[in-house]
This record gives sequence, C-alpha cells and structure tokens, in this order.
Amino acid sequence: MTTGTLLLVPNTLDLGAPQAAPIEAVLGVEVLATAARLSHWVAEDAKQARAFLKRVAQQHALAQPLQAIDVQELPRPPKGRNDPPDAHALRHLLAPALQGHDIGLLSDAGLPAVADPGALLVAAAHAAGVRVWPLAGASSLMLALAASGLQGQRFAFAGYLPTEPAERAARLRTLEAASRREQQTQIAIETPYRNAALASALIETLQPATRLSIACGVTLPGGWCVTRTVGAWRAAPPAFPDKHLPAVFLWLAD
Repeated sequence: MTTGTLLLVPNTLDLGAPQAAPIEAVLGVEVLATAARLSHWVAEDAKQARAFLKRVAQQHALAQPLQAIDVQELPRPPKGRNDPPDAHALRHLLAPALQGHDIGLLSDAGLPAVADPGALLVAAAHAAGVRVWPLAGASSLMLALAASGLQGQRFAFAGYLPTEPAERAARLRTLEAASRREQQTQIAIETPYRNAALASALIETLQPATRLSIACGVTLPGGWCVTRTVGAWRAAPPAFPDKHLPAVFLWLAD
C-alpha cells in the first residue's frame, strides 16, 4: 500500500494577539486549499487546530464537517518533566498515513517543526518511511532576519535563552563572541510576556557597538522591526506595551 504524506502546514503568526491579520494575507491559496481537504491532523493543541480550520473554512470550503475531522495532539511530557515521547506514541499518530491518508501537521504559530515539538513527529515519519512535504508559509525567524539588515548568509538560531539572569548573561556573552568570531547573526525568541526582560538583558550585556534588531508582531497590525546599536538602544530602550505580541531578537557583533 502506498503511504500518505505528512504535510507540514504553516499557521499564522497571531497566536494570542489582540488583533489578527486576515488568514489569506499570510497563507497562500495552495495552503488554504490543502488544509481544507485534509481529514487527519496532528497539532500541539486540538482546540487551536480547530480554530485554525474555522478560519480556513471562511476562505475555502472544508471537505468534511469540522466535527468529523480527526485532530490528534502531540504527546506532552508530564508536568515538570521533559521526557521525549516514546516511539510507539509517535507511530500511532502516523497510523492514517501508513493506511494511505495524508496528515496535516500544524503548529500553534508559523512553520511546524521549527522551534516546535512537531520535529519529533517529522523524524518519526522519516523513520517509518512516510513521505514528508513542507508547504510554504510565514516564518517569524526568517521574516525578522530579512527585515533586520544583519548578516543573512551566516546565522544561528539559539532558541529560548535561560531565564535565570546570571546564566542568561553568560549565554549571551558566549553567543556574542561566536557572532564576532564567525560574523554570524544570532537569533533568539522568548515567551511574549518575557520580551521586555530579554530585551533589557541584551541591552545590558552586549557590547555597545553590537547591532541589535528587534522584530515584534511580524505580519500583525502594528508590528515593527528596528535595528540599532546596543549603545543606541541604551539611550532609547524599546517598549512592549502589548504582552501578547511575539518578538524575535537578532544581533551581530562587528
């Protein structure tokens, strides 16, 4: 039997934002049409996935009633632990594909499997011989990098940084040294309500001549992207009046 395909379906970038951009302004016609035909999904959060499909249905009729669409959630470790899901649990999620049906993998925001637990399912799909295919969509990381004016050929994604101040400062100094040595843009993200704390840490820790770019609310109404030296940011610190807007932080040490 021919297996189905695990389709990496991009989401919008407005999770938790008070004002959402129109879905058709962020996702292309092919993405919306593909999402509308799928009957099997795996997502971080089933409620968020169904909300996404409701938005899709406003632009493209769903092949089945929403309540008939199968939405499975990625396994989560017990609270307070970080255990990876076992192979059996992941293979169970791929059962429709092994039976010949396509499956959509959806993140809460942006591209699935990039800084996202869906990467584990993608790895499991490759191991099981299931075809994996990404659909084009918005990535806050790449949009922020493009808008920053920083080094776009050599860059590294550091993910989430430590929240403990001393540990975070030490990590930032290590990343800044790597940026200077390799002439490599460093990229980090943070939970929206901690944006101000991370911005302050970057401005306090990095060298004055290092260029720091902050992209907040990419693709959203009122979003912005500003690149300045750390010295300039110290004179005019950024403001994050909305604690729900996601931000991307990028820096390049000259």
